[in-house]
Amino acid sequence: MKVAILGANGQLGSDLVETFGEDAIPLTSRDLDVTDPERVKILNVLKPDVIINTAAYVRVDDAEVEVEKAFQVNTIGALNVAKVCNEIDAVNVYISTDYVFDGAKGEPYEEGDVPNPINVYGLSKYTGEIFTRNYSKKYYIIRVASLYGKAGARGKGGNFVDFMIQRAKKREGIKVVDDVFMSPTCTKDVSIMLKRFLDLGLGLGLGIKPAFGVYHMVNEGYCNWYEFTREIFTVLGWDAQNQIIPIRSSELKRLARRPIFSALRNTKLDDLGLKMRTWKDALREYLME
Repeated sequence: MKVAILGANGQLGSDLVETFGEDAIPLTSRDLDVTDPERVKILNVLKPDVIINTAAYVRVDDAEVEVEKAFQVNTIGALNVAKVCNEIDAVNVYISTDYVFDGAKGEPYEEGDVPNPINVYGLSKYTGEIFTRNYSKKYYIIRVASLYGKAGARGKGGNFVDFMIQRAKKREGIKVVDDVFMSPTCTKDVSIMLKRFLDLGLGLGLGIKPAFGVYHMVNEGYCNWYEFTREIFTVLGWDAQNQIIPIRSSELKRLARRPIFSALRNTKLDDLGLKMRTWKDALREYLME
């Protein structure tokens, strides 16, 4: 199984490259710009069996200003990849986000819930989902959430866990919102599960073959960002709890609205007998490594 990984030097992409090993064809934005249909044609030469598109514009607040840029990468890029997938008969895997939801449900979202993005980033990813679904003969849309991993998010300059650790080392007061709930997810766990999932999809593993469609792939459970931050320092055994100051999301002056409750439930993965570990277990291993 040859797997082309777009955005291979990103937070999730780098873990996918490591997980797929010799099967991986790593492609960074320098190798392949998803917004340029001519450059995407390199995939016609490489002819992978699967294309995993992790290339994304992820700066949520900046997207409110750089609207066209966000849609070029997250939407038009998805369309360009979908067309090439059809030409070479490859499985198209589009990595999406919990931000396709508005947060009004008040409990974890399942795959069948209707998206309603409330910011430009979420809308650009949702339209990317639509192009993937409507222009691909064979596709999986994988929604992830609140990612952190060894490589950090290149577009954001790092990840939340590492930011909090750096702040604590500087003895700075750490203000964290306590009214926004999500599913913190380790990129290593997503990459391992996605390989198992695709092995089933291509008939390389034992189990039920997943039908094409939308799947959620996050660590089990959910919390708010304040609880997540406290758990980071609890695991490390650091006496930093008095540095963490809970605040309301309304106190932050940000351009983009965020869904107040965007936790996801892996309903369809569970139906396949595939189980993600809890966010606390995943965080503990990440910090110990």
